[in-house]
Amino acid sequence: MSRKEDPAFDIAFYESVLRRQPGYDDVIELLGGLYTKTGRIADGLKMDRKLVKLQPTNATARYNLACSLALSKRKTDALRELHAAFALGYTDYDWMSQDPDLASLKTATGFKELLAKLKPRG
Repeated sequence: MSRKEDPAFDIAFYESVLRRQPGYDDVIELLGGLYTKTGRIADGLKMDRKLVKLQPTNATARYNLACSLALSKRKTDALRELHAAFALGYTDYDWMSQDPDLASLKTATGFKELLAKLKPRG
């Protein structure tokens, strides 16, 4: 397996960077995604919460936190963060409507209502 295909290498690298610079938000965001991608949902959730704390008005950070919460079966919290992401300007209807991380929310009324607000008109 090449280094390019080995998320464990990237995780170890970014973790070492984060130990030296705990507030490095780009690294926190990358680690959150890598943890989630490799099934480390709780670790991804921790990074997403940390990023939202550092960047409370970042709509994408809120969206990613919602995804981690949905993957953690915390539907109410996930919907709250999705609404916050929307309020902060998140507008990617196409991705939100098919994002596998949000599968547990697909039947929730609040999720359907939010999608209806995001759906492009016309």
